[in-house]
Amino acid sequence: MTEHYNLALFGFGNVGQALARLLQRKEDELKDTYGITTRITAITTGSHGSAVDPDGINIDKALEIIKAGGLLDPLSASPAPEDKIAFIKACGADVLFENSPVSYTDGQPAINYIRAALQSGMHVFTANKGPVVHAFRELTELAESLGKKFYFESTVMDGAPVFAVFRELPAANLIGLKGILNSTTNLMLSRMENGESFDDAVKYAQSVGIAETDPSGDVDGWDAAVKVSALVTVLMGVPLKPQQMDVTGIRDITPGQIEEARVQGKRWKLVCTARKEGGQVTAKVAPQMVGPDTPMFTVDGSTSIVQFETDVLGELTMIEADPGPHTTAYGLLADFVNAVKK
Repeated sequence: MTEHYNLALFGFGNVGQALARLLQRKEDELKDTYGITTRITAITTGSHGSAVDPDGINIDKALEIIKAGGLLDPLSASPAPEDKIAFIKACGADVLFENSPVSYTDGQPAINYIRAALQSGMHVFTANKGPVVHAFRELTELAESLGKKFYFESTVMDGAPVFAVFRELPAANLIGLKGILNSTTNLMLSRMENGESFDDAVKYAQSVGIAETDPSGDVDGWDAAVKVSALVTVLMGVPLKPQQMDVTGIRDITPGQIEEARVQGKRWKLVCTARKEGGQVTAKVAPQMVGPDTPMFTVDGSTSIVQFETDVLGELTMIEADPGPHTTAYGLLADFVNAVKK
């Protein structure tokens, strides 16, 4: 017996396109192994229009249109609402993959998009950190009250099962974490160790699609901070906003400091830490020199690492090497399958 799901993609950038390709590649496996069939029936974007077709959008054509810089509107069976909330309510999907740009300060408008989708009877899976940090409890409780799922594995370390692991660890309490959670700065620091300037390292990260046109969210530490906030909020049960943390980026790391660390047998890393004591959490993001006595020392390029300290398992370490849109897309797919599989 198979269960069919109509899917809506909110955002069709690198991650949305990778998800569409992954769904195509995994079509037979999803059906044969999990009894799941899918059809993408709605796509909306910020600058390439929208399309809705209950019979399924031609994904190959959609990918071609985006590559050529065109609009998706001709693929729509009828005119799609321009207003995003109206689009969500009218698209008739069973599942929304929400991948709009992140807002570090308040999580909007993504929170409103997710709320509207849940109230319209959809499961929601997102790679957007903002709603997790700013509305985790509200959206989770809303989903539960409606018999739906709100999952967000791709918000931290892309497809690595950070949140899923703790869902399978009953009575394990997270009391501390440390790690490297921003791929851009880790790649930049690795290249600066090889003699590149800060500006050249930024340009390289942008050229390979790791850094945005405006890299300030990465280099000033806010991307890492919002990931720590998400982990603390969800896994420690203490709401924490990035603005409540001590956040310092790598902008002021000089070639002299890089060389000083090398002489000492150490390396500069943008290190994230959080610790829970007596119901209170202290958290920080800042550059640190780390030595070979820590696993962070060997983490190069765009690889990420997080070390969890629990009250029952001691230290648990997860490493994700060479992430990209394909791994973020997998996290979204994994959330979907975990939510609906029998």
